[in-house]
Amino acid sequence: MDVTAIGEILIDLTQTGTNESGVPQFSANPGGAPANVAVAAARLGAKPAFWGKVGDDAFGAYLRKVLTENGVDTAGLRTGSQPTTMAIVSVDGTGERSFRFLRGADRDICPEEVDEDAVFKTKILHFGSVSLTAGMSRSATIFAARTAHRNGGLVSYDPNYRPALWANRAEAAEWMTIPLPLVDIIKLAKEELPLITGTTDLEEGARILEERGISLIMVTLGSEGVFCRWRGEAWKQPGVPVKVADTNGAGDTFLGAVLSRLCLRGEKPLEGLTRAELKDILAFANRAAAFTCSRSGAIPAMPTLAELEGGRMP
Repeated sequence: MDVTAIGEILIDLTQTGTNESGVPQFSANPGGAPANVAVAAARLGAKPAFWGKVGDDAFGAYLRKVLTENGVDTAGLRTGSQPTTMAIVSVDGTGERSFRFLRGADRDICPEEVDEDAVFKTKILHFGSVSLTAGMSRSATIFAARTAHRNGGLVSYDPNYRPALWANRAEAAEWMTIPLPLVDIIKLAKEELPLITGTTDLEEGARILEERGISLIMVTLGSEGVFCRWRGEAWKQPGVPVKVADTNGAGDTFLGAVLSRLCLRGEKPLEGLTRAELKDILAFANRAAAFTCSRSGAIPAMPTLAELEGGRMP
């Protein structure tokens, strides 16, 4: 397997507009950051798997179907007694989002449900911080990351801070930094950098993360692109101009694109990686994210490899 993502899969109740009376209208889209990353990687040519838990309900069956139809292995997707988790995503006039969560089954995946043999066989194990917030999923996620790290596999991490899921910033910062010694690749938003490193300065924050043992650091900057640090060098990779419909899933698309390109390099995706190669990968990922921003929803908006390689612009 190229990429195995563990964590939350859920229904994004995403605001699509208002009716004539001004009442907000929503659509039920598949989502959850690790699941989004897995689908993005699959659409862009990788062979991913997803581990998580859904409810024994219509939404859970729908999410399983979406993953399968997008080429994501669902052998690790469990069905639990709690209902499928939902995120209510409101969108303002600029396309920026706010979240409220109705947590359910995603919290209940436990370490015993993590397939160690599958961890050993994956090139990259990916997770986010939502599964570190509560329930058994915290233990399962750290167990999977530690197992991959111990076996010499790459570990990818997206801190993905959602204030509504934490008691306060101090609790979030504590738990979001605990996995860092296991991590090889990190993708975080500019707003998350001070939470993880204590500084808003891109250069200093990335240097701190590199000193903590993380090889590839990527800080997404919205329309400005991404700030990257690799092997002691740092630079900004410009973004792709786009008319924004919805930013939901853009960062996940970006990371899925990066991971899919890295996996094309063989069993050791970071070994021998040059700055020139990485710049090409980041440019590819920025284009993929721009496509997602140009359309509504998260998974439904993600581009295919044919769209990107065909030279289309978002």
